[in-house]
Amino acid sequence: MLAIISHPDCLLHDTGSNHPESPDRLHAINNQIIMSGLDFIVQKYDAPLISRDQLKRVHDCAYIDRIFAMAPEQGSVVIDSDTVMSPGTLQAAQRAAGAGILGTDLIMKGEAGQIFCAVRPPGHHAEHNKAMGFCLFNNIAIAAAHALAEHGLKRIAIVDFDVHHGNGTEDTFKNDKRVLFCSSFQHPFYPHVERVLDTPNVVYVPFPAGTDGPSFRKAITEHWLPALNDFRPQFLFISAGFDAHVLDDMSELSLVEADYGWITSELVLIAKAHGHGRILSMLEGGYELGALARSVVSHLKALLD
Repeated sequence: MLAIISHPDCLLHDTGSNHPESPDRLHAINNQIIMSGLDFIVQKYDAPLISRDQLKRVHDCAYIDRIFAMAPEQGSVVIDSDTVMSPGTLQAAQRAAGAGILGTDLIMKGEAGQIFCAVRPPGHHAEHNKAMGFCLFNNIAIAAAHALAEHGLKRIAIVDFDVHHGNGTEDTFKNDKRVLFCSSFQHPFYPHVERVLDTPNVVYVPFPAGTDGPSFRKAITEHWLPALNDFRPQFLFISAGFDAHVLDDMSELSLVEADYGWITSELVLIAKAHGHGRILSMLEGGYELGALARSVVSHLKALLD
């Protein structure tokens, strides 16, 4: 069974006018889900607020305290050139991270097979003690850490097909042999991190500007899929960014909805072969609203199959 976890609080994160990471992203996704008919098929859950103890599995205590202390009662607080906090941001971020905790528990209890977390703010750029790139808490890393700590799993894979490298997720797990992290991204591009060569549990697939769907599929087939099958993950987590779409002007890659459906189908096969079909997918990027919404529906249909 496919489930979607979200919460109205995720709309309260106000990034200001003309910011690409806006509440309209969730509105567009929800509308497209309804138009596709998936609304009648999927189970829906409200994301809980995450606890500080759960955040501490990934983030420094002083950093968590700082984020909570910075939350404004009015106006906004600028963390960096991309990342801001409004009065509703902390609540939204706690819901976004809490979605992954709930989703992991539902899957491990057998109450869902695959879950998509339609939440914001995104998370994969957030490092141990640093917010950046629209991200405050690393939602996918927190969910994976919860699976390791509470459910006794020994092999977890995190795959990230956002157009930007998930530097925060790598920062969390780069030396953890229990976790295989596969990341595809445009390069050179934000966050402009250098590839680390001495982390065997990280599989990079960097793409030059202009990369299209066939080239993307070829590289994933040659690099990600063998590594994932060799690792045999018991649970597969997805940082699902849709900003490599040809219509999204946040990047210079040329993927289309069918490419997101294809990669999701390949990941479903791996999850079924090694991890009882367990998949938790977390929304990351994707800023051209129509392309984002259609790509998410393609992703969800592939998860259902």
